[in-house]
Amino acid sequence: MSKEHLANLGDEFLDYLAEIRGYSKLTVLTYEIALQQAFEVVEFYEEDDIWKLDITPYRLKIAKNSKKTISKKLSAIRSFVKYIEDYHDMPIKLISADSIKIPQNLPKPIEQKYIDEILDECTNLQRVAIMMLYGLGLRISELASIKLENIKDGWIEIHGKGNKIRQLPIVSKLSIELDTHIANTKPRVYLFERNNTPLNTSQLRYIITKVFKKHGIKATPHQLRHSFASHLLNNGARIADVSELLGHATMATTQVYTKLENSKKLSEYLKAHPLAKS
Repeated sequence: MSKEHLANLGDEFLDYLAEIRGYSKLTVLTYEIALQQAFEVVEFYEEDDIWKLDITPYRLKIAKNSKKTISKKLSAIRSFVKYIEDYHDMPIKLISADSIKIPQNLPKPIEQKYIDEILDECTNLQRVAIMMLYGLGLRISELASIKLENIKDGWIEIHGKGNKIRQLPIVSKLSIELDTHIANTKPRVYLFERNNTPLNTSQLRYIITKVFKKHGIKATPHQLRHSFASHLLNNGARIADVSELLGHATMATTQVYTKLENSKKLSEYLKAHPLAKS
């Protein structure tokens, strides 16, 4: 099989993405660019009755791109090879196709003093929403789905990802704000409603970001969840407890999600390491 045949399969693959998988024109174009760049330099040959696609030259060609861009381009190549194997029953061994590890861009926690200042100056609805995200570590989707029946006896039942349910304690300050909010707005089913219709995630996100923006702070609901976890860990909370509160499946997720500040790491080191003791 020649490179020309490989290119023809590439065109067929792009048609498959657009017509069968329903990918957008922009996404298909991204795949097309990656394949065209690769086909110019890759080595494609048969050895020991096995077709091999060596993309080492391609990796060298795109080496100066960002890790995220490289990862996307390699993913396009792997998807193309899988398509050939699945639809043409032709196994291909990819050479030099190791994944690129992309550092996760975690949102920067919001300093507690700024959160406290905003809580002192916003409306009850805004205050409840912010306190739920920051005080309980909720996702914005979880916040929008809370029903009145989920709140009882000082606890709140949260329905998270994968239909996982967790019980979270309602701190006293939040309990007072919740009672005021429910008395003022008189929701029927969901905690956050407007004209008897539940507020969706976009509406709640707008309410929250608007109040922060008013105070000159660019913040997102997810930053409040991240701040919840970071502030707990930086004040000595156990990672296992924080992981459970966040609704993470494993503590490994929490470890990535909640990087401790350097000052916390240093203080723990000074307390724990034998050589750091006087």
